[in-house]
Amino acid sequence: MGELQQFVVELLEEHGAVVEPVDPEGLDVLVPPSVQRALDVPEVARFGFAAELPPDARRVGLEPDWLDRLGRLLGDHGRYARVVAAPEMPPLNAPERIVEHTVRLENATWRLIRMSPAWTRYLLLTFRCTALSDEKRDSVLRLGFNLANGSMLDGMLDRLWQRLDDYLAEPLAEARTPPPGSVLPADWDAAVLAERLERMLPPRVQSRIEPFVRGMRRRFERDKGRLYAYHDGLRQEAAKCLSALPAGGALTPRQEAEKQREEQRLAAIERDYEAKIADLRNHYALAVTVEWVQSLDLIMPVQRFEIQIRRRKGERVIALDWNPLTRQLDQAPDEFTDSTADARLACDEALHLVSPAGLAPCAACGRAYCRVCHPAACPKCGHREQRAGLARQLAATQG
Repeated sequence: MGELQQFVVELLEEHGAVVEPVDPEGLDVLVPPSVQRALDVPEVARFGFAAELPPDARRVGLEPDWLDRLGRLLGDHGRYARVVAAPEMPPLNAPERIVEHTVRLENATWRLIRMSPAWTRYLLLTFRCTALSDEKRDSVLRLGFNLANGSMLDGMLDRLWQRLDDYLAEPLAEARTPPPGSVLPADWDAAVLAERLERMLPPRVQSRIEPFVRGMRRRFERDKGRLYAYHDGLRQEAAKCLSALPAGGALTPRQEAEKQREEQRLAAIERDYEAKIADLRNHYALAVTVEWVQSLDLIMPVQRFEIQIRRRKGERVIALDWNPLTRQLDQAPDEFTDSTADARLACDEALHLVSPAGLAPCAACGRAYCRVCHPAACPKCGHREQRAGLARQLAATQG
């Protein structure tokens, strides 16, 4: 039984339906009125989940229609969950090598101070991303970060979900609580989380929908080329008729009427072409929506690496966690844009760790400065940079 079929079985049984598996990969269901209304199905129905359907079965898949139906049935159930995982912690014999393979500081040095056991909280967020143009594409986007240090989990997120599923499926995996005295990171303020997501989502959404956007642009250019070829043929025909008229001297009334008719025809062709291009742009206009689906608060033990960062005469200590499920160390946080890139630069003033964009030169005076230390404007010339909001950055993907 596939994952989707198993999910539907559990969801239907949770809502009081009677479910009976049928071959190949199908279900016979007897559903109560509330489920009938949510799924828009009769009281007795047959579902199919594979390429080959049982006789008289409705196909159930990850298409937007069925996602909406299953979402109505789910309601707010499962929107938030907390899991405590306590996998076995393997010994780490070469911690410096782990840091060396993970931390990329291009203008600073690092030194491992100590490594100690700790507990942390990972916030794992799931979003539904919908791109709508001449076609529609739905996809699932997952984000995650360590609440203890703000590190993004891009490099380990897929593996973390897979290993967590495997761990929870083990017979000996039991719900646990952290040992007495363990210090867990606190919840982030809602405004801080919202501002963080404002930076995190746009580049990741753009990366996710890029294949869809490329296909949309190819179809747009193809249809635009066809429109141009058709109207250009009409334009050349009208221009040919005009060129056949005498170039100079007085025209006969008939010639004057023919000239006026062809000039009006040229103007009409141009207006029609511009109108058709405007309609084509509206047809291919891209709208992107991102909808929060679920939050998972994952609590688990880690090995905490305390690392000293040195830049010129300044130094700073950061903490990165090594995860026993993924067997990976946190990526050093990007304190400016939360980018997906690995490279980090340390600023001179406070040793903030940022991606190269966080220490880019000022667009007005050319002086490089830290955007975390000076978020409002360049400290030298006062030039203010516009940091686009989520809607504006998503809209830029239409470009």
